[in-house]
Amino acid sequence: MSTINPQDRLIFALDVPGRKEAEHFVRVLEGVVGCFKIGLELFVREGPDIVKMIQDNSSAGIFLDLKLHDIPATVRGALRSAQKLGVQYITVHSTEGEVILETAEEVKGSGLEVLAVTVLTSTSASSLSSLGIREDINATALVLDRAVRAKNSGCSGVVCSGEEAKLVRQKCGEDFKIVVPGIRPQWVVVEGDDQSRIVTPCQALQDGADLIVVGRPIRDAADSRGAAQKIIGEIQSITE
Repeated sequence: MSTINPQDRLIFALDVPGRKEAEHFVRVLEGVVGCFKIGLELFVREGPDIVKMIQDNSSAGIFLDLKLHDIPATVRGALRSAQKLGVQYITVHSTEGEVILETAEEVKGSGLEVLAVTVLTSTSASSLSSLGIREDINATALVLDRAVRAKNSGCSGVVCSGEEAKLVRQKCGEDFKIVVPGIRPQWVVVEGDDQSRIVTPCQALQDGADLIVVGRPIRDAADSRGAAQKIIGEIQSITE
């Protein structure tokens, strides 16, 4: 397991509708989580100003989870713009193969790390055929294929479920970053959960994840800061 500070392994998903809610969680979780993830809903509504708000109120990293998917020239331009914002991570979709993944070379060495999204954690094995995936290809095989393509194309790492983390680590080596969303601590029940391939924080890290993304278990807790600290305690129990 890579030597990353336990706090820095925890990314909080700012899956909230606007600046007011985002600023609340940034202030509550400052000094606890290592990174804040900005998704599509928040970025479309607030734009780059939401990045500046986090930078003004926190020392944590910023993960811009936009899942870029467009022609290569457009994605390269978006990556250059993101690099100027001073964010640490950004995501691109891997479904178009090397033609999109190789855009990561545009910002290589700049401090911005490009992560390829393999298969969404909301995608169940049974739903793959409805997406046009051959019946003889399961989610694990698809994730591994896309992870290898991402590494060979110059991406810093991938986003995948905890179910595939161990095999991705074995296939892609220790210098390839693995980020796992769909995290559900054993002490949390998420009502109406739309995630299909979920794991606990400890399981994800033991199986090779470098970083975990946690949203609702922290956001919906009565004590969000306490919930985040509890997860970090679990991380420390297996990393120190």
